[in-house]
Amino acid sequence: MRVYISVDMEGIAGVVHESQTDPVDPRATAEYARFRRLMTAEANAAVEGALAAGATKVLVNDSHWFMRNLLAEELHPGAELLSGDPKPSSMVQGIEDGFDAALFIGYHARAGTRNAILDHTYADRVAEVRLNGRAVGELGLNAALAGAHGVAVALVSGDAALAAEAKQLLGDAVTTVVVKQAVSRHAARSVAPAVACRMIREGVAGALKRKHTPFVVGPPVTIEVDFAMTIHADMAELCPGAVRSGGRTVAYTHHDSDELFRAWRAMLNLSGVVS
Repeated sequence: MRVYISVDMEGIAGVVHESQTDPVDPRATAEYARFRRLMTAEANAAVEGALAAGATKVLVNDSHWFMRNLLAEELHPGAELLSGDPKPSSMVQGIEDGFDAALFIGYHARAGTRNAILDHTYADRVAEVRLNGRAVGELGLNAALAGAHGVAVALVSGDAALAAEAKQLLGDAVTTVVVKQAVSRHAARSVAPAVACRMIREGVAGALKRKHTPFVVGPPVTIEVDFAMTIHADMAELCPGAVRSGGRTVAYTHHDSDELFRAWRAMLNLSGVVS
């Protein structure tokens, strides 16, 4: 059994603020150093659960910010680490290599979700993303690309809002590990890190013993992106094939999911080039 693990940071137990996840701001250095270690611990818990379920190959993709967060020297030796940026498929880079299941660890709810820790969809300048008219966040975008390659998401971990989003999007078959309950965007009631790791380890081991159905959208698939400001859309529509469908909205349609995801990445990156 081949298992793919995508690890984000906002959904890690104990994380409640950007200062705990920011590798850039020098004022956040101490907190970030602490929480990248907790991120690595939860990744290792997922690896241990996968190996216990019989995995023969495990790939861990560092999926937060510049994607250089997981401590390589502390990663479980039973897994390979994929890190660094840019990656064409970003948070699900390598999913096309062939896997039997995917695990999304430390994920968060989509932009605009109430009582969700650090809710966003890839970048704060993105207000909403829709696939064929259905609102999705990072979970949905990444699950759709995984599904296009025949890989189902077996388990997700994060806060309660993320778990609810996963059940609504992927159905009751997906296993959800809730490590914290958000009170607001910057406050949550969380289990202890050691408890979170145990929950993830046990959840993964159980989830991988069941069959899961890949999340498939289209084709053709239309992605619509509502940006926070018109200047973001001004830049995003420079992507070849993109269509400006509203003051802050840019759309793109394609029959190939890989090309659609590349277009999404291009529109997102262009939207950030604002003078």
